[in-house]
Amino acid sequence: MKKIILVLTLSTTILSVTAQIKLPGGNLGNTLNNAANTATGAGANLSESDIAKGLKEALDVGTKNAVGAVSKTDGFFKNPKVKIPFPPEVKKVETSVRKIGMNKQADDFVMALNRAAEDAAKSATPIFGDAIKSMTLSDAKAILKGNETAATDFMKGKTSNELATKFRPIVQQSMQKVQVTKHWKTIATKYNQLPMTQKVNPDLEKYVTDKAIEGLFKMIAEEEIKIRKDPAARISDLLKSVFGS
Repeated sequence: MKKIILVLTLSTTILSVTAQIKLPGGNLGNTLNNAANTATGAGANLSESDIAKGLKEALDVGTKNAVGAVSKTDGFFKNPKVKIPFPPEVKKVETSVRKIGMNKQADDFVMALNRAAEDAAKSATPIFGDAIKSMTLSDAKAILKGNETAATDFMKGKTSNELATKFRPIVQQSMQKVQVTKHWKTIATKYNQLPMTQKVNPDLEKYVTDKAIEGLFKMIAEEEIKIRKDPAARISDLLKSVFGS
């Protein structure tokens, strides 16, 4: 019984990455509750493997919804928490061209950067899915004992390299589709004509790739922190649901 309670507590804590995301039939907490009740009826005699299976399924659904939030149109562009600005190394370019009345061109460039990130984010779902499938009970216990973003850190460790590898070619294609290079060339050409300026050539593909991944994990971390601040009620609701008390 103690093992069951421990794993149930663990399940709710890990769900912090996505527990606040609304699903078509309710929230993610309800999804896990339903899965537990379906598997056990009154919730008795749950095995650790049953609970882990339900947890992975719920995390899979939640992660897909999280990716959906940032991969939709304006998922990056109209979210100030993850919106991608001019690259820091060319911030002076933005300042200079806006001073000479090129606000629209600068805005179009920023929008194009974010559109590329939104498009690339769609490829994160299967990568997160593989990470969830590979999660062990040892991983789960480490997350339980970790800090307020331990689950997010786990996902970062499992997926960051693969995300970077798979995102970059998608970002490249997206940048061509939304004409990032064209927008940048318009700005850079005008900037280079200004007196006492040095030519700049940022690696825009790497920049958008890195910022897309950073923004995705930032959103996941925020969801995790929310649930970790007040997990007691959710743990209690889950235990009542499973054990019928």
